[in-house]
Amino acid sequence: MSIVLARIGKPHGLRGEVTVQLHTDEPERRFAVGEVVDTEAARGSGVPLQLTIRSTRVHNGVWLLAFEEIPDRTGAEGLRGARLVLDEAEAATDPDEEAWSEDELLGLQVRDPAGQVLGEVTGLEVGSAQDRLVIELTDGVTAYVPFVEAIVPTIAEDHVVVDAPPGLFDLYRESGE
Repeated sequence: MSIVLARIGKPHGLRGEVTVQLHTDEPERRFAVGEVVDTEAARGSGVPLQLTIRSTRVHNGVWLLAFEEIPDRTGAEGLRGARLVLDEAEAATDPDEEAWSEDELLGLQVRDPAGQVLGEVTGLEVGSAQDRLVIELTDGVTAYVPFVEAIVPTIAEDHVVVDAPPGLFDLYRESGE
C-alpha cells in the first residue's frame, strides 16, 4: 500500500513543469532535487513507475515540480492526475511523515473543534485542485469538505476534527445531496 505525497495537476510552461497538490508536510525534503519518487497512475497511461526530481519551486503559492524523465509540456500533460507516492513500509520508518491513505481515514469519527460529533468519514475524493473528505453527517446527509489543514486541522487515531466554515453543511442539506 502507498501513501500519497502529492497529486500532479496541470502542466506549467514549456519545459515539463507540473503543478502539484501536496499531501506531505515536508515537500522540501520529499521533493529535493535528485530524489526518486514512485508514481501511481492509470494502467496504460505511460507514466513512469518512478520519477527523478529535476527542479522544485513555488510560483504564486503553487508548488511546481519538474522531472528528469519529462523534458517538455507534452510529457508533462501525460502526468496529469498521477500520484507521487511513498511505500507504506518506507513511511513506517519515517515518524515525521504526515500523510494519510484513504484506508486510514475511512470510518473515523468526525468532530467539530468543541468535540461534538458531526458524522463519519466515508471516503476521500481525489480532485485535480484538492482532495475532499466525504463525510456522512449524523442526519444521513453526505457532505464534502476540502482536505486542507485549515479545515481539517487534526487527524487522530479514532477521529478527525473538521473546522468547517459556517453554513458549509447546510449547503448539502438544502441541495438534497
